[in-house]
Amino acid sequence: MPLRAIRLLRLALHVIWGISLVWALYPFIHDRRRLWLKQRWSRQLLDILAVRLDAHLSSAAPGSLIVANHISWLDIFALNAARPVAFISKAEVRQWPLIGWLSAHTDTVFLERGSRAHAKVVNERIDALLSAEKDVAVFPEGTTTDGTHLLAFHAALLQPAIAAGRPLQPVAVSYHELDGSRSLAPAYIGETTLLECVLAIISRRGIIVRVQPTPALPTSERHRRELAHAARAAIAFRLALPLELPEVTAPATPAEAAAGVEPQPNTAHASGAATDRGAPRSAPGNSNGDQPVAQP
Repeated sequence: MPLRAIRLLRLALHVIWGISLVWALYPFIHDRRRLWLKQRWSRQLLDILAVRLDAHLSSAAPGSLIVANHISWLDIFALNAARPVAFISKAEVRQWPLIGWLSAHTDTVFLERGSRAHAKVVNERIDALLSAEKDVAVFPEGTTTDGTHLLAFHAALLQPAIAAGRPLQPVAVSYHELDGSRSLAPAYIGETTLLECVLAIISRRGIIVRVQPTPALPTSERHRRELAHAARAAIAFRLALPLELPEVTAPATPAEAAAGVEPQPNTAHASGAATDRGAPRSAPGNSNGDQPVAQP
């Protein structure tokens, strides 16, 4: 308990320090300096949480669209610690206390979920960032899992990389205990609150986060759905995860629950929603994998 309390206090002070840096320095410094500060702050955050970074992203071409699987809010800082990037986020994050303000001032691109008109504006913003050789990261599953499987990859946000002729860089993210076994502590899924997730992380003696790139995918003359499937397959291979979408267990109706009828697995799902611990925090898009969605 004393160790967790100390880590929690250090984490709160570090967030306040980050907000102070952005407010006091960001308007007056060059982009390169901003990226350096973002990377340094993210690495310090991982140190406070006793999360060791094992990453190899230096070989990715500047101006890449980084496509990663999504397990936790910690993914953002692990990626920024490895290579500072702009992120695509759902619009609701902008309204979160402190975090929303901090995100808005550190190159986060906010997307209104389900709005195709706004998705077009977002795609133009991403296109501009990529054309300026700035990296942009997206979580095409549209929500988080516990890291033991992959959901379907939605393809709409991959279009800017095609339009700008920039490479697609798949990245596999995974969390491990100190003995090398897979860690579920960082999983931000289902009804788990942010505080519960933070407490689960700081209760561990230490965690290793691995950020592993796969070979970059050229985007010329390729359809975004083809690229989404190729990126998903590359990440699944790197993480030794199955390509098959997980089964969805349909919830029992009130009448079935009263009669004691067990829920039946539904294998006809198309959205790639997860089961049990891997249940998504919000509903994914439509069945064709082309709905504009963003990270939770």
